[in-house]
Amino acid sequence: MNLWDIGANLANKAFRSDVAGVVARARAAGVEQIVVTGTSIPGSEAALAVARDHGLLSTAGVHPHSASSWGPHADAAIRDLAKRPEVVAIGECGLDFDRDFSPRDAQARAFEAQLAIACELGLPVFLHERAAHDAFAAILARYRPKLTRAVVHCFTGDGHALARYLELDCHIGITGWICDERRGTHLRELVKTIPRERLMLETDAPYILPRDLPRSARPPGGRNEPMTLPHVLRTVAACRGEDAADLARSTTETARAFFVR
Repeated sequence: MNLWDIGANLANKAFRSDVAGVVARARAAGVEQIVVTGTSIPGSEAALAVARDHGLLSTAGVHPHSASSWGPHADAAIRDLAKRPEVVAIGECGLDFDRDFSPRDAQARAFEAQLAIACELGLPVFLHERAAHDAFAAILARYRPKLTRAVVHCFTGDGHALARYLELDCHIGITGWICDERRGTHLRELVKTIPRERLMLETDAPYILPRDLPRSARPPGGRNEPMTLPHVLRTVAACRGEDAADLARSTTETARAFFVR
């Protein structure tokens, strides 16, 4: 299928012992490229190392959970990482008011600083928003005219949030959350309204293992892996009433255009 997984946390400790196996299983399943997510300075450096070792791509950023660590050192480190050819976006950055692991004012400062870096360097942004739509959209709107491209990764919000992100000319990343009969059923209708040229797919591995994935198709160890992306694709295609192979081509073309420098 030649799919792109636009967000997988392959630098996560869950993959420490077998990244090569994870990548091999993904490629055997038809996932041709994976964007390894950076969520802190050490995490972004580790994501770059994984990308270099396995022919993948990565992002460089500080997640809102780690926003308290933002300062001149983090700013300089992100700028240095962004010089590497494997680093194709700034992020994961944004706001998370669901857990508030960092104070909200610190989250806002780190978010704005990373948006400013992306504007200056002409790189797209890989965005995180949870329970913070209004504040997040207000900040993003101020920077959006100068940003090249923006994707709201792992979208799980409501119709109002989706409409606002599309108004801001954002791409939307859909994960296996859509396969969750407890929390993701609303996405089955909303995904129909995402313009094809704005839709991309991701696993957010090792998180969000699709709940309806047959046991025989599950990755080892009970975690999620990029090898499950074809299952997410088939679910999204069914919800949209589209052919899965055709949607695979479309989402891959969109991801290449978004991330490739």
